[in-house]
Amino acid sequence: MKILFGVQGTGNGHISRSRELVRKLKEDGHELEVIISGRKEEELKEIEVFAPYRVMKGLTLVTYKGRMNYIETMFQLDLMRLMSDVFMLDTSGIDLIITDFEPITSMAARIRNIPSMGFGHQYAFRYDIPVARGSIFEKYTLLNFAPARYNAGLHWSHFNQPIFPPVIPQSLYTRQAAETIQGKILVYLPFEEVEDVAAFVQPFSSHDFFIYGKVKENADNGHLHYRGYSREGFLSDLMESDGVVCNAGFELPGEALHLGKKLLLRPLDGQIEQESNALAMEALGYGMAMHQLDHAILRDWLQLPGREPLCYSHTVDYIAEWIGSGDWESLPRYTAASWKATF
Repeated sequence: MKILFGVQGTGNGHISRSRELVRKLKEDGHELEVIISGRKEEELKEIEVFAPYRVMKGLTLVTYKGRMNYIETMFQLDLMRLMSDVFMLDTSGIDLIITDFEPITSMAARIRNIPSMGFGHQYAFRYDIPVARGSIFEKYTLLNFAPARYNAGLHWSHFNQPIFPPVIPQSLYTRQAAETIQGKILVYLPFEEVEDVAAFVQPFSSHDFFIYGKVKENADNGHLHYRGYSREGFLSDLMESDGVVCNAGFELPGEALHLGKKLLLRPLDGQIEQESNALAMEALGYGMAMHQLDHAILRDWLQLPGREPLCYSHTVDYIAEWIGSGDWESLPRYTAASWKATF
């Protein structure tokens, strides 16, 4: 099958899960072309598996100090460029378009009536799952930013809906298990300023905080350990950590739940997806949430014990099998099987 695969480049989570599905689809013999949009090519990391790929401008959501900035998001929108990219996109011979919340490929599929499939956490919101209160604009954007005809939604629980488990990187299955270091905390709050994160964790000197995000180079200052981007280093610190403090995105909390790490989430203000994730995390009893950098909540959370690993299945195997079957109306059969394989 010839597949055009669109990846939203603004978040590392999109790239991480799409990397796994693209690799599996290629292994299964499908021919793939990949479009990445929303971020400059020089800012993209570890995307070799997507080749052949093209990077386009697309749409980018702007944030500032842990909050969505809708005004700046609208100012940076280049609608003429977006539509030009859609209409100039060569889709000849394409059998299926898969979009991981990527708008160019989603729009091309609708305009040219090509079968399309949404892949990712955002597509779980088309089902009956916990959703935070938000404006009509926020809910409309979530559901219509990059819609598709068929939906491979992902979540930490199935909520009795045809939803797949999270996509866990293959390296977390194949790595030798690392011993948990009590008191080691992984901190990934990329929407916050580094100095704000440091001030937040500074008082708790009984723990070692490994801080990722807007960090340019490695540095150690007592119990604060600053780390620049390194996927290998990040995964090693994640596997050794006692707990994870992060934004309420989807991929990292899923990886932490898979490994059995306690979680404290800080949702991005004004972003209904993250606020819904925080709601779901607490409803499931899988972790805690805070809506600002709150010392009291952090103090209580640090005293909590660890949790048992959820050990999610190899989700991309089931999604790839569903895609390859061509019977895309049979989604519930594949989602049910994926949860039965979860320990």
